[in-house]
Amino acid sequence: MKNSQIYIVLIGVMLLWGVNVSALKVLVDHFSPITITAVRIFTAASMVFIILFFMKKIRLPHREEWGLVIGGAFTSVVAHHYFLSDGLAKTSAANGGLILGLGPLLTAVLSVIILKEQLTIWRLSGFLLGGIGVGFTVLAGSGGLGEVSIGAMEILLAILSQAFSFIIIKKASEKMDARLLTGYMLLIGSLFLLLIALWKEPNGITSLRTGSVSIWLIFLFSALFATAIGHMVYNSMIQKIGAAGASIFLNLNTFFSLIGAGLFLGEKLLPAHFIGLIFIVLGVSLGSGALEYYMRSMRKMGTEDKGVE
Repeated sequence: MKNSQIYIVLIGVMLLWGVNVSALKVLVDHFSPITITAVRIFTAASMVFIILFFMKKIRLPHREEWGLVIGGAFTSVVAHHYFLSDGLAKTSAANGGLILGLGPLLTAVLSVIILKEQLTIWRLSGFLLGGIGVGFTVLAGSGGLGEVSIGAMEILLAILSQAFSFIIIKKASEKMDARLLTGYMLLIGSLFLLLIALWKEPNGITSLRTGSVSIWLIFLFSALFATAIGHMVYNSMIQKIGAAGASIFLNLNTFFSLIGAGLFLGEKLLPAHFIGLIFIVLGVSLGSGALEYYMRSMRKMGTEDKGVE
């Protein structure tokens, strides 16, 4: 696959994930948030294992892999999706999408702290700009500062949990296929989410009967395409161009989520949203190392071109 084709595929995945923020907002507004999230993740896990079955990639994790699988399930699925679904029920999809755009930045912070990666002045500047962007986002919205802040804080916890999971996944993928790891994390995480839902939302299963055909079509889009196929395709693209190259495209997730919230939900996009977007994209580009990666690539291409001459 040529680089141009890889880039088109990654843009497509970011479009799916951006629109999925609006889809999730619709789902948590119509059903009990934790219950529908558990069912959605279980459906996605089933889809992943069906695909892996035909790819002949299914195997049981080895004894030393189970700890990483369970750790990834709790951070990437249980904590991330619990806070995401509950947070989106308390704030707008626009706010949620902007804060989710901090994913690469928070992953870079944890990589510096846990994996001892180098902290450059560019990354330090990115952390500051990203924080400013979150500030504009949290203060934006017509629902009132208190309401927005609660939902925004839960979205922050959701993306922080996911950032921790990326560290775990990086270690686990050295031992097992990342797509198989994704399947097990989704399956185990969905079962734990279901237990939480039965405890916190005793009428959650009953609420599933109220969904219309259009709502369930949105559910299938979110579960099968955005969650199952989206994550599998993104992970396979990482294998082709590396995590740094693929992370550049995560910035588009924020952009598409904002556009989706405006087009599909009719949410009002305020100037503060776009100010927050600018700061977050700048912060992610600097803090995640994406800009440095791009500059190194350009210098390398320039050196190679001179060598050819």
